[in-house]
Amino acid sequence: MNQKKHVNIYCKDIVEIMQEGLLVVAEDGTIQMVNKALENITGYSKEELLGQPCTIFKCDACKLIRNSAEGFWCRLFEGRQQVKRKCHLVRKDGSYITVLKTATVLCDEQGQTLGAVEIVTDISELDRLDRELRQLSRSLDEDAVFQGMVGRSRRMKHVFDFVEKAAQSDFPVFIYGESGTGKELVAQPIHKLSPRSDQPYIQVNCAALNESLLESELFGHVKGAFTGALQHRKGRFEAADKGSIFLDEIGDFPLSTQVKLLRVLETKTFERVGENRTISVDLRLITATNKNLSELIEDGRFREDLFYRINVIPIHLPPLRERKEDIPHLVDFFIQRLSRKSSRKVQTLSPEAMRIFMNYSWPGNVRELKSALEYSFVLAEGENIEARHLPENLRGFEDQSGAPPASQEPDYMHEQKKDLIRALKESKGNKSQAARILGINRVTVLNRMRKYGIDLQRDLVY
Repeated sequence: MNQKKHVNIYCKDIVEIMQEGLLVVAEDGTIQMVNKALENITGYSKEELLGQPCTIFKCDACKLIRNSAEGFWCRLFEGRQQVKRKCHLVRKDGSYITVLKTATVLCDEQGQTLGAVEIVTDISELDRLDRELRQLSRSLDEDAVFQGMVGRSRRMKHVFDFVEKAAQSDFPVFIYGESGTGKELVAQPIHKLSPRSDQPYIQVNCAALNESLLESELFGHVKGAFTGALQHRKGRFEAADKGSIFLDEIGDFPLSTQVKLLRVLETKTFERVGENRTISVDLRLITATNKNLSELIEDGRFREDLFYRINVIPIHLPPLRERKEDIPHLVDFFIQRLSRKSSRKVQTLSPEAMRIFMNYSWPGNVRELKSALEYSFVLAEGENIEARHLPENLRGFEDQSGAPPASQEPDYMHEQKKDLIRALKESKGNKSQAARILGINRVTVLNRMRKYGIDLQRDLVY
């Protein structure tokens, strides 16, 4: 007993030399005790605090948990559980300070509530250093962003260098790569960094228009040229005069329109639909496709002479699976952009979610990655996107193949894969004939073969 009294004599001294602030409040919330460290942290003296309600600090975390139901003014007393939170207090001078606050209820030997004790640790310096570290990280990542394109890999740096050089010439540029690799993002800086940057930049998605509409869209038409042509219309080539025109999905160009495009490249002239007057244009042509034009040429669906005219400066965009070191930079780039548009505090992926991102083969490339992050961003509950927040086709993904394990494939994907293998066997590996059997185009067959990892030599027995 004497030893216990002896220890109690020094308790006050121990409390005063603590580096953390100590705050004891009664059950009604009035401050009963503070130590010197709390005075230093808050700027209030002990005399100014004793007897005052603890709400004097205007803690933003307390605002979130305060509840007047059933006589409890604070859920700390209602639940009697230890609470540990990062929060902000308002000091006497009105400034904010970031602290880590640990609070618990004090009870006597009979379990009756006596009050609560809070330990307050000043982490404002750590918070400042954390912000500076994030800012530094973002500034370092700026090196990974070039004209809206993100990448630090050797292959993407090569693309960036090539774009800068190509922009200074006036020769046609041909951008090719898989769907979703960002070909349109390459076309824009080629114009923006060129001497034509102050002139029009016109973009046309050739796959979105049928043959008659595409011809009218590109070359324009006169009133009465065809049914529905109620007035004269200027075409995209004419609108792009002195500037640049980007023809996306050039592989979908009809053969009849390819002849006219070839003439524009060779003579820089064309006629509007329904008119014989020749119009001259001075423009820079940029084209892109996700199709294999060499195969289209073999199939007679793309003119070889046109290919040589547009393929003067070829730029290949590598698929995401071949530049996986860029995935963390892409993740950070898109999450920052999503955060700026939202009040959510999502910062990054959890280690498990990032591992899945790094292992997945991304058949849809950057476009698929961006969509996956948008989906996960909505479901995320804290600062991290966890594996459980990812789209279904990514959750539980383990291997490098790019296809989920067979047991996790949706039924329609399983049937699609079986039908494709059957058609390839019937056609003895002829992809064009397999496409006709399935009622789809040859490019879709190639895409599905990549998607399901089908290899003709390895998987098919004729």
